[in-house]
Amino acid sequence: MIVPCMRYRGAGGVEVIEAGELEVRDPGYGEVQVEIAAAGLNRADVIQRRGMYPAPPGAPPDVPGLELAGRVVARGPGTSLWKDGDAVMGITSGGAMARRITLHERELMPVPAGMSLEDAAAIPEVFLTAWDALVRQAHLRAGEVALIHAAGSGVGTAAIQLCRAIGVRPLATSRRAAKLQAILGLGLAEGDGIVAGDPPAFAGQVSERTGGKGAQVILDSIGAAYFEENVRAVASRGRIVLIGTMGGAQGKAPIGMMLGKRVTVIGTVMRARPLEEKVAVAREAAAELVPMFERGLLRPVIDRVLPIAELADAHARMEADDNVGKIVLRW
Repeated sequence: MIVPCMRYRGAGGVEVIEAGELEVRDPGYGEVQVEIAAAGLNRADVIQRRGMYPAPPGAPPDVPGLELAGRVVARGPGTSLWKDGDAVMGITSGGAMARRITLHERELMPVPAGMSLEDAAAIPEVFLTAWDALVRQAHLRAGEVALIHAAGSGVGTAAIQLCRAIGVRPLATSRRAAKLQAILGLGLAEGDGIVAGDPPAFAGQVSERTGGKGAQVILDSIGAAYFEENVRAVASRGRIVLIGTMGGAQGKAPIGMMLGKRVTVIGTVMRARPLEEKVAVAREAAAELVPMFERGLLRPVIDRVLPIAELADAHARMEADDNVGKIVLRW
């Protein structure tokens, strides 16, 4: 089946974004086809457009999009979780900026009851990333303190809410004080927002807010630029989870301090994981996170919803770091 899509005409600036067509295969065993209503924009889409983050094998090389919400329109043999017309959301390795997509049924989650598909499109990538990094890998527990970098981003706004939902105190950094003010309603206490500084200098403020103990877990999408300061800010036997390299992938490591504090450093990505690992995250999220949305403990944070034809404008806004929360593209 040939469907409309948005694609990249090579690597470059927003001028390489154009409308196109994509051939979508029929669902095979255990797979479903979804008609996509909306898709969330992610930093990985921007980096891919620049030519620095190629799509993994099996994903369309020139069609971006890592998360989607829509309705099931076809099912392959061996499927049992969904029926035609069901509202679903999920993550994918690419191709979500197309009108349809075929993927394994177990990668999908139900849209929370009463939620629009546009709102649901802002959930999968950021909430699954935050949940997997903080809870499944760093074993964040009630009563601990978590430091969330880039707090106004999609993952940042999701992580702050998750912390409050599980009884964790979030501290948050941003390069802009206005962004910290904008996210106070998500569970960040007045005074627990920290302007990161340039060069970064947040460890002292983390120490002040934690009585000198530091943060038990740090969620970092910045990378090299923050790493030394992270080691200063983390608590003894704390965990630093690296989920991005917006501030560089090469830097210095204060190894002596890391040894003294017995720091655990975890590096993780979601996009390139094998199907079985993505399924495990999705099934756990369906059981744990979807009920939290339905009870009002979590909510998608949306900066704006744009027609998918305005994808170039969405990229420009994200590159300028003007968004607070998710940018969603609708068909």
